[in-house]
Amino acid sequence: MATTYTEISSNKRRTVFLILGFLIFIMALGWVFSLALNIYWIFPAAIIFACFQALISYWYSDKITLSISKAREITHDDNKELFHLVENLCIAAGLPMPKIYVIDDAAPNAFATGRDPDHAVICYTTGIIQKLEKVELEGVTAHELSHIGNYDIRLMTVVVILVGFVALISDWFLRISFFGGNRDRDEGQLGLILMVVGIVLALLAPVFAVILQLALSRNREYLADSSGALLTRYPEGLARALEKISADREPLEVANKATAHLYITNPLKEHEGTSRGWFSGLFDTHPPIEERIKRLREM
Repeated sequence: MATTYTEISSNKRRTVFLILGFLIFIMALGWVFSLALNIYWIFPAAIIFACFQALISYWYSDKITLSISKAREITHDDNKELFHLVENLCIAAGLPMPKIYVIDDAAPNAFATGRDPDHAVICYTTGIIQKLEKVELEGVTAHELSHIGNYDIRLMTVVVILVGFVALISDWFLRISFFGGNRDRDEGQLGLILMVVGIVLALLAPVFAVILQLALSRNREYLADSSGALLTRYPEGLARALEKISADREPLEVANKATAHLYITNPLKEHEGTSRGWFSGLFDTHPPIEERIKRLREM
């Protein structure tokens, strides 16, 4: 049976494998693209860019995410009640106090980010602070602290940057292949096959990257729900919070498809709560709210 400690170890391993897999994947794309376009500097350029992007993802992905979200750091004096709530739960969880950031938006939501518990951030919208009762906000905070303690924050924040880079390099290839490239390349059968393979990879790579991103996110949300409920010893608090957040139909303006999976519920509010097929579910950022609430109330 999986425990919190095995999940932490699993997340650390997944982060290493994800970055290594990303490096190999980008190198493979660079090799195929260089052959398809007959532009051989693409392969070494892909290696350099992949290594650089992996380092950036590990060290600075949290700062990039906060910047994209237009979040600002607050101090103890800005909201003493919120800081005391977080401090008490950190003591119970045995975690260091994270930095607290706020997004000025009425839509209720929250997320955690950072590369490890010593460099963690919990970000709340002003809406979630204003609209939730204390026990509900405790449930949300415990959920986010569970992401921190389980090292989900490192795994999922790195994914944000890597998925974006896969989309960028694929778009780059498509633009070069249609509007640039080497016009003197061999147009024989092999060249045509390589070009078709390159275009197919360029089109499918971002899709597979996003499916991986969202599948990881859905799995992590269930674990954080249960771990957070164990921390507060009051699953109903988080269940009520999820009900209120999902019932609020106002979308979070600063959220986008790259960062949506970080939030406690889908901030885009596009299809949340609707019943759809298995294939559509592949592209959901979160598990169904009804299922999450059901599991919490069965604890």
